[in-house]
Amino acid sequence: MPNTSIDLSYQLQALPLREPFQISGYTFTEMQALHLQLKNGPHSGRGEASGVYYLQDRPADMPVQLDALREALREGLSREQLRLGMPASGARNALDCALWDLEAKRARRPVWQLAGLSSIRPLRTTFTLGAAAPEAMAAAAHRDLCRQALALKLKLTGETDLDIERVRAVHRARPDVWLAVDANQGYTPASIEALLPVLVDCEVELLEQPFARGQEQDMRLVDFPVPTAADESCLHLAELETMAGLFDVINIKLDKCGGLTEGLLMARRAHQLGLKVMVGNMGGTSLAMAPAFVLGQLCDVVDLDGPTILAEDCKPAVHYEAGCIFSPAELWG
Repeated sequence: MPNTSIDLSYQLQALPLREPFQISGYTFTEMQALHLQLKNGPHSGRGEASGVYYLQDRPADMPVQLDALREALREGLSREQLRLGMPASGARNALDCALWDLEAKRARRPVWQLAGLSSIRPLRTTFTLGAAAPEAMAAAAHRDLCRQALALKLKLTGETDLDIERVRAVHRARPDVWLAVDANQGYTPASIEALLPVLVDCEVELLEQPFARGQEQDMRLVDFPVPTAADESCLHLAELETMAGLFDVINIKLDKCGGLTEGLLMARRAHQLGLKVMVGNMGGTSLAMAPAFVLGQLCDVVDLDGPTILAEDCKPAVHYEAGCIFSPAELWG
């Protein structure tokens, strides 16, 4: 009989950023991540998670959650058993992705095939500009990988006048790119009114998470002139059913929903509900982007630039070329 027992190991890692990264209500100077490895006979699988900071889901707390599953892993825990038996979290994401990677190694088939996809392709990804002075954001739009970007996403802070100048400055600097803005819950129905015509004037294609989680019904109070996306408002599959009629796009992040298994279910269900799908990330190395790249094959918008703000990425790494991301087979899956 095949050996189904799976051994678990992990390590916590600090990932310094090249420079501080500001969003609404939060400034990052480094990312924390948990790297996880599973072994089954000669085969191994890897996963990574950074958790969800605004839910107090942090890598330092993940070992306790994972250690509780050691016996289940020795008994051959499946991805579906994991999904049904553990709440959505970063720890579940790292373990789920490692199980996918392990399954691919044992089957000698890539994860994208196991996920029911017919092929994979490079994906246009957004590159994110952290909130800063308007002139600094405009300059950043021409630096580093942003120079090759086909799509940019601007972090806003809810400071209406300053956000307006940020949007205008980046649009002047890069009128050639597809443009999105991410409010990270920073606005209210009253405060956002002055921003909306500027989004139209600057040809912004997507407004992400304008209002606070828990205030989703406020979306009905505003006539949005651009498509809107739910991020913090939609964490996992159980919350997806309530999003139709409130948002146009769902931003799926594997740390939020608890792994690629649930992410694929969410993407397919969102399409059934008439919603478009975005894949995002909570930061991390290329190891965290690789499973999300598989999910991205089903998505309308891709935001997988997490490693680009790190001082150093893992090796091997995803490839960023001509504004697109591609995950090589030797990295994961």
